[in-house]
Amino acid sequence: MKTLIILHGWQSSKEKWQRVKQEIKQYYENTSRSIEIIVPDLPGFKKETALDRTWDLDDYVEWFKNFSSCHSEPFFLLGHSFGGRIAIKFARKYPEKIKGLILVSAAGIIPKKNLYRYLISAFAKITRKFAFLPFFPFFRKIFYKYILRRTDYIKAEKFPYLKETFKNIIKEDLRKHLSKIKVPCLIIWGEKDKMTPVSDAYLMNKEIPNSKLQILQGIGHFPYIENPKFLCRKIKDFISF
Repeated sequence: MKTLIILHGWQSSKEKWQRVKQEIKQYYENTSRSIEIIVPDLPGFKKETALDRTWDLDDYVEWFKNFSSCHSEPFFLLGHSFGGRIAIKFARKYPEKIKGLILVSAAGIIPKKNLYRYLISAFAKITRKFAFLPFFPFFRKIFYKYILRRTDYIKAEKFPYLKETFKNIIKEDLRKHLSKIKVPCLIIWGEKDKMTPVSDAYLMNKEIPNSKLQILQGIGHFPYIENPKFLCRKIKDFISF
């Protein structure tokens, strides 16, 4: 029996992937074949999985190694966004555990410095000097949501150790690991992804030796919500080899 393990994104949950899970299981049942699909809750994003210290990416990789240790046979591994970070490094470190790798809008590439990023960084440093002002928390939320268009950092304040963990995670550039991934890899990306740019998809496809790239037209960062049937079809085609 095949096994597919799905690693969800930052501050997401296993519930968000239930439709994909049901769709794939239904397909296999209709073809009289069997598959086990596992979607664990990654530590840190619920009260029952709250961290007791600051983690880094290696902590998540080792947590997943322990979680998946009950599977003696290689499994298919899918990582979305932050889950893609874990999947990339896990595939690099423990290739014998994986039969195939699926990266969906995977994070892990630190963009090169440009004028826009330099100005944003400088502006952020200046505004922190006004943290004592009563309206600063509101202003900061507006800045992250509408200027940076990123709310991960702000949302991380809801759980202990998560904000510092987030800082640890995003400072690690995974491009050095890509060329060393030897397992078959399917890269799925939304054409309109604003959180992990489609240029990252082309970079991963170029660097990962045995990889194929599928760009989803008209789709953004969350294909499992925006078009789950189409996503499932691509996943099923890949894990059928």
